Amino acid sequence: MFHYDANEFMSHLYEGVYIVDKNRKIVFWNSGSEHITGYQSDEVVKSHCYHNILNHVDKDGKHLCFNGCPLHHTLKTGEINENDVFLQHKLGHRIPVSVKTMPLYNDDQEIVAAVEVFTDLRYKEQQYHEHEALKKMVHIDALTELYNRRYLEFRLAQAKNEFDEFNDSFGLLFIDIDHFKNINDSYGHDIGDGVLKVIAQTLKSNIRPEDIVGRWGGEEFIAIIKTNDLDTLTMVAERLRKLLENSLYRKDKHEIKVTVSIGGSIYHKDDSIGSLIKRSDQHMYKAKSLGRNQVFIK
Repeated sequence: MFHYDANEFMSHLYEGVYIVDKNRKIVFWNSGSEHITGYQSDEVVKSHCYHNILNHVDKDGKHLCFNGCPLHHTLKTGEINENDVFLQHKLGHRIPVSVKTMPLYNDDQEIVAAVEVFTDLRYKEQQYHEHEALKKMVHIDALTELYNRRYLEFRLAQAKNEFDEFNDSFGLLFIDIDHFKNINDSYGHDIGDGVLKVIAQTLKSNIRPEDIVGRWGGEEFIAIIKTNDLDTLTMVAERLRKLLENSLYRKDKHEIKVTVSIGGSIYHKDDSIGSLIKRSDQHMYKAKSLGRNQVFIK
């Protein structure tokens, strides 16, 4: 009988680690695998590696999952394999990885599973530790429990780097609560804080898994959207606007509904992060000038 423990395989390593049983069914998928591939554990575990999830190819473009799979070879022979290959990220782009496969044995020394460890070759270990140090810094807004401005700035810089390296563009939404000052003036800051929390939780609960949302400051929020298409960005913004319009803050005798104005734009090759933010902010004010509770994406 094969037993495994997530802690035993150091599930929080920056390397990707996954385990397949003798039938090549994936039974373990660590956070490093999630980070490198974009696939969450619950999307992968219980599927089979021959379903071609990562679609490994070698430097010549040869597909390995059905012909030359290092993990399959290790299961059959017990040999440890090391290869440099290219996996396919969930979003479609190719990532160079160094792969090592090793057999796992039961008490009778029978091969019952195999483990694959893969390292993202784009980043050196030093860069990883710098990244981890940043993650350990406070990056959550205490009131709304969304990402704070510092973390958003970090993710925007990361998105820019991915654009520079892979031409993988992204969109930005600038979200501002309409007439928020009136709420604070009429009901007090405690009620205003409650409204902010409702807005934040609605955003957090309804953003797509591949996207990031956080509090930029005051009553302003930013969402980083994985798309290079204005129509998709507009669709996401409109969905969030409608959900927020139909949310409310309820406490004691108070029932307060608010709306938001949303501006947005796509990052282009001539952009800086600053220019993207400025343009999206200007588009948000354009949405307000159109009567508020509007989306203006351009």
